[in-house]
Amino acid sequence: MGTHLTHKVTDSEQTLSDHVRHCVEDYFSHLNGHDSSGLYHLVLAEVERPLLETTLKHCDYNQSKAAIILGLSRSTLRKKLENYGIG
Repeated sequence: MGTHLTHKVTDSEQTLSDHVRHCVEDYFSHLNGHDSSGLYHLVLAEVERPLLETTLKHCDYNQSKAAIILGLSRSTLRKKLENYGIG
């Protein structure tokens, strides 16, 4: 059984998945019939950057600790930080 990330929104609990679903539905509703491409990478980038930034801040910018929390190798974390320009 997996752990779901929840965030208190008014009187109901919503998971991170609920928030992503809402945002993707909103994205599609604003296309007004136009085609789109690259949505997968767009969503990953929109989620990954704040995930990395927030985890680093939580770990007082200790990359080794952040890598453990994220379940990444330290070298993979460093590559991702470099890709996003996070110092």
